[in-house]
Amino acid sequence: MVQLTSLKKIGLLFAGFLLITACKTSTNEQFSSRKVSFNADWSFHLNDSIIDKDTIGASTKWRTLDVPHDWSIEGKFDEKSPAGYGGGALNGGLGWYKKTFKVAAEDSTKITSITFDGVYRNSEVWVNGHYLGKRPNGYIGFQYEISPYLNYGDKNNEIIVKVDNSKQPNSRWYSGSGIFRNVWLETTDKLHVAQWGTYITTPNVTAEKASVSIETTIKNQYKEAKKATVTTTIFKEDKKVTSVTQYITINANGNQTLKQSAEVENPTLWSDENPELYTAVTEISLDDKIIDQYKTTFGIRDFKFDLNKGFILNGKQVKIKGVCMHHDLGPLGSAINTRAIERQLEILKEMGVNGIRTSHNPPAPELLELCDKMGFIVMDEAFDMWKQTKTKYDYANDWDKWHKQDLIDQLLRDRNHASIFMWSIGNEIPEQWNETGIEIAKDLASITRQYDKTRPLTAGMNPPVNMNIDEVTLQFEKKNVSINPLAGSGVLDLIGYNYAHQTFEHHLKNFPKTPFIATETTSGLQTRGYYDAVSDAIKKWPVSWDKKFEGGNPGNTVSAYDQVQTPWGSTHEATWKIIKKHDFLAGMYVWTGFDYIGEPTPYEWPSVSSYFGIVDLAGFPKDVYYMYQSEWTDKTVLHIFPHWNWKAGQAVDVWAYYNKADEVELFVNGKSVGKRAKKGDDLHVMWRIPFEAGTLKAISRKGGKVVLEKEIKTAGNPSQLKLTADKSTIKADKNDLSFVTVDILDANGTLVPNANNEINFSLKGNGKIVGVCSGDPVSHESYKGNKHTALAGKCLVVIQSGDTSGRLELTAKANGLKQSTIVITTE
Repeated sequence: MVQLTSLKKIGLLFAGFLLITACKTSTNEQFSSRKVSFNADWSFHLNDSIIDKDTIGASTKWRTLDVPHDWSIEGKFDEKSPAGYGGGALNGGLGWYKKTFKVAAEDSTKITSITFDGVYRNSEVWVNGHYLGKRPNGYIGFQYEISPYLNYGDKNNEIIVKVDNSKQPNSRWYSGSGIFRNVWLETTDKLHVAQWGTYITTPNVTAEKASVSIETTIKNQYKEAKKATVTTTIFKEDKKVTSVTQYITINANGNQTLKQSAEVENPTLWSDENPELYTAVTEISLDDKIIDQYKTTFGIRDFKFDLNKGFILNGKQVKIKGVCMHHDLGPLGSAINTRAIERQLEILKEMGVNGIRTSHNPPAPELLELCDKMGFIVMDEAFDMWKQTKTKYDYANDWDKWHKQDLIDQLLRDRNHASIFMWSIGNEIPEQWNETGIEIAKDLASITRQYDKTRPLTAGMNPPVNMNIDEVTLQFEKKNVSINPLAGSGVLDLIGYNYAHQTFEHHLKNFPKTPFIATETTSGLQTRGYYDAVSDAIKKWPVSWDKKFEGGNPGNTVSAYDQVQTPWGSTHEATWKIIKKHDFLAGMYVWTGFDYIGEPTPYEWPSVSSYFGIVDLAGFPKDVYYMYQSEWTDKTVLHIFPHWNWKAGQAVDVWAYYNKADEVELFVNGKSVGKRAKKGDDLHVMWRIPFEAGTLKAISRKGGKVVLEKEIKTAGNPSQLKLTADKSTIKADKNDLSFVTVDILDANGTLVPNANNEINFSLKGNGKIVGVCSGDPVSHESYKGNKHTALAGKCLVVIQSGDTSGRLELTAKANGLKQSTIVITTE
């Protein structure tokens, strides 16, 4: 273990690149910020476990980078990785970050703090040789005041961060390693709003008027009492709505919580369809001078979970159509990027998703901010385990000492978000089956309700009820029901079902006093672009959760028809059919929205990423995406699949997802092969026809009139590359991204669905390639390289801007194919 005294003795001198001065608050700026980004120009060293052990010294070699940073994603896939294939077969290790900076002389009378939004994991921090502390949990933010240890003016300061992710496995999925979320330097007056110091609720909401309750914790670090004026002004966009002022006297070195109330006339209510937000600006004044300003974004909405009517938002019944999401961003790893998160949410919103579960940990703050703005109903989850481990070195080892602090910090950080509608205190916790778990749940519930009484409490239980019933007839007999101890304890406000979809319809009989939420459902499996010959046979892979999977398909593929499920889950259609049928079923969170690194069920090595996603790791939708879109949106949908490249005469199952139509007629080379219409609760139609090269065409009709037409053509040999950017103009801020899709086309411009060419990329201009991916769960190619092999004719390359305006020219090449270049403008 490194000792700071030894660092002082060595007398290390570290080079620095960034001059930081504290952020000044101007009374002329309505929404000025107290904090500045501290992400740029860190030095990083990844220890060699044999040579370096766990120390750094004068000979340590460093490289310069910006955070957020995930060192694991830069490594090679390793079958012998201690993280296991569940952790993505990517190694952890022990890393060091350091940075030099300056603080303006005039800030010597102020309070300066360093804030980390998340460091995975076991971070320890020193400033100028002074040890600030340790934080084992990689997912929660934390702050250290550094004022007493700083040099001011022209003298340098040095911060050192040790990150120890060497003990593996400590996660059931890919965690990433390092300072993987944003870092901030915050400067305030000695009299200021505390970190996460506001709590805004709307206890009474009607269309005509909303009451707003504001609790503000003020911190006085002066050595004498202070008399101050606290004014909170509510804005809608840039327009002042109302204001409230209060005078306070706060003791020396004391904290005081101030309660204020306001009313908003004719409020604009937040909803998943219209996510309107307000901003509260709290200003503290001494002697008529504003010395601190703190901004809080919130929403005005009224909601409840009703036993019989499900989720009611602003008086309207809303079905929660959600997905579970892990924190990694595919080829970017776990290093957060706001645009990357936004792109994921845009893709999900287009599908009709209105809910996100942060499985199974506190998310990056940027995710919640985007959910506020874009309209998602969030289940904010705290823990994947309590005292009992799921992997040898996981958070259970830190539970006793840290869980209370971590939970409180999450609640304080997140409780003002309009998008959060429920707290989850755990996921599939082993202790749910005994009295120990009930006592822990009571403790967690008490903490949660102490800091927020406005949202219900739940947990993902697997399952909340055991039923020895025939899965075909679903005959309900009360005597066959066994209630999960946690579910029956009365601790929870919502009964959270992980799977057990056969029991959903009996919820009111099993839990006559507690509303329903499906915290995790489905676990359907697909590889984008791969299809089994017969699509109407349901397969359970593996046979049982505790048995190693035997068999499967060549290349560790899974059929992209909705026909493969885990033994604990269902197909996508099966669970949604139940949820949509009953008002009392408030909604569900599907496992998962996107594929993620690690947990490659049903396979093991060489698979390294999941098959659960409705969208693959690169962000390309799988076919089942359009089933949800046809059910969850008002868009007019007609989606036919699979591709149309098969052996002559081979029997091919053609599926169609559609809506707003009575029927779909299918044609092969202009000849009708029949009309199909959904019957009962069907969600798709199917034809089994012999393959004939040419054109497959579908026409949907309503009342005999054409609604939509779709075609799929047989592709020839790969001939050319096509590049399409999701954004052709991006900000020159060293953070913004353009996601460029690469399609492999034949000479006629038709996507070649079986093309798997290796594509090489080069970039000219002030920017860089930061990710490449095809969505293939078996690929061991680096996500950080300049080349990648396509899957089913598609590949993705991610471009990040530099810090100057100009042109970025991305060129893609592959042997035997016509190359392609695209221009992205930075400004």
